[in-house]
Amino acid sequence: MLVAVVHSNGAVLFANAGLEDARGLSRRAIVGSAFADSFTDATALNKALQGLGGNEFAALRYDAWLKRLNRDPLPVHVIVTPTERADEIIVELLPLELQARQDREERLAEQAQANKELIRNLAHEIKNPLGGIRGAAQLLEMEIESVELTEYTQVIIHEADRLQSLVDRLLAPHRRPHLVGDVNIHEVCERVRLLILAEFPKGLTVVRDFDTSIPEFRGDREQLIQTVLNIAHNACQALTEQIAQATATLTFHTRIARQTTFGKQRYRLALELHVIDNGPGVPDSIKDRIFYPLVSGREGGSGLGLTLAQTFVQQHHGLIECDSVPGHTDFKILIPLP
Repeated sequence: MLVAVVHSNGAVLFANAGLEDARGLSRRAIVGSAFADSFTDATALNKALQGLGGNEFAALRYDAWLKRLNRDPLPVHVIVTPTERADEIIVELLPLELQARQDREERLAEQAQANKELIRNLAHEIKNPLGGIRGAAQLLEMEIESVELTEYTQVIIHEADRLQSLVDRLLAPHRRPHLVGDVNIHEVCERVRLLILAEFPKGLTVVRDFDTSIPEFRGDREQLIQTVLNIAHNACQALTEQIAQATATLTFHTRIARQTTFGKQRYRLALELHVIDNGPGVPDSIKDRIFYPLVSGREGGSGLGLTLAQTFVQQHHGLIECDSVPGHTDFKILIPLP
């Protein structure tokens, strides 16, 4: 967030470090200057300054271009707010890329909440009659003497069991209590690495690029193992061609993100875990829906792995983002650190 306090005459009274970095100027150079000169077009700001004395607005929002030293102008969302002093305003500048990201995160959070309620309600509605269907098929099978006809009842029972398993997986995140303890993210990654290599022993290279200074944090270890495993397993299933050619690579990359903002909150420290593969990438047709339930880019996939992963990470006040192009898919997990 870039912040300035501006006098009614247009002079800058205060500029934070973010504004210094964005402008490429020192605070000494910014303070005292005409803030209107910071923009390619200062019409909206000048109107705000003119209306300041008459209390004509509670807050004013608009988009503008912020000038930067020896760089192209930066597109920003401007929020102008009067202070308790009649001759001062606070001007907050949010880079539009960050604004778009926050909007996307908000949509994801709202969608995840809607998905959770839909899944719970739908799963309960399916589960109740499913038991009756299975029980009726079993009773019918006991009365039928024809072997050919019992094959049909077996199909009913088998499909009922398959649907029951699906319902149980849908309800799993909401049934199991959140077991909080000290979590070492590298132990989580190592557990997942061993599980993945047990299933894909040939043709796959797993790279560990760890920042060992990352501290332990409070969380549900099993949920996080399941989260990383779901992402890694999806990646390996997409790497079929590369595994056959022994060129498949899966990378676990951990770093500390400092002064980062996500979920509309700013955190001093956050865990940043990347799960990266060199597969074909996420299909464009589902890129915007990969965290929705029952959406899968693989034939026969349940479409629940990433939905559960996102749910588990959100229970840790974090989020998952995906950046994917052919040859490079990066799932980034962000979780606040103490």
